[in-house]
Amino acid sequence: MIEFRHSIDTRVVYDEIYKGTGIHQMDSFFIWICSLLRIGPNMSVLDISTGRGQMVQFARKKRANAVGLDFSIVGCQHAEKRAPGCIVRSDGQSLPFPNNTFDVATNLGSLEHFERMDLGIQEMARVLKKDGLACLTVPNTFGLRWNVKVGWKTGDVDDDGQPLQRYGTRRQWERLLENHGLSVTQVLGYEHDRAFPRTGHDLLLYLKHPTRLATSLFYIPFIPINMAGQFVFICKPQKG
Repeated sequence: MIEFRHSIDTRVVYDEIYKGTGIHQMDSFFIWICSLLRIGPNMSVLDISTGRGQMVQFARKKRANAVGLDFSIVGCQHAEKRAPGCIVRSDGQSLPFPNNTFDVATNLGSLEHFERMDLGIQEMARVLKKDGLACLTVPNTFGLRWNVKVGWKTGDVDDDGQPLQRYGTRRQWERLLENHGLSVTQVLGYEHDRAFPRTGHDLLLYLKHPTRLATSLFYIPFIPINMAGQFVFICKPQKG
């Protein structure tokens, strides 16, 4: 697994990041995740490292009982505007919830930045109900449009400058998840900020960038999962 470390004061750095426009996904991505997990009325949903709270916002539009959690004060302030009264400031490595609480737990693009990824996974498994689902997105060492492209051009690995960044292969991530309490049931590929447009705003964004639209329609669908920029893991808590 590839690792970059830029700072040990991660909370302060993420507060600064969330003051700007960094760390962003299209609304359509979160709508897709809700559909993938079949989130619906009265389901209990926890979004770990919620950032600006988009996952909570769209889960609540499905009438789920959704809660978001983040350790960044500024991130929580943004999220609170999208999902008032549904945001908790806490650490994803030590969740402030009882065992067997949630039907769904998500961690979308954040596990690779945890100081202790093992604790983050164990905590997700702990707070899930026995028949619950976990969904995690993590970056691929061999992402064709990401690390492979950067490596081809520069001879190096892509580094987005976050305090702690890791890349792993599909098998490395699977072993990590399954060694710490989750059983992988499905793996999908996803390209960062390339969700199929599910809102008028996102469709307009694509129409303003025809090359991006063409890439999304005629190139991305043919990228093998093992070469995707990000993996989407759907998991269940391990029995016993």
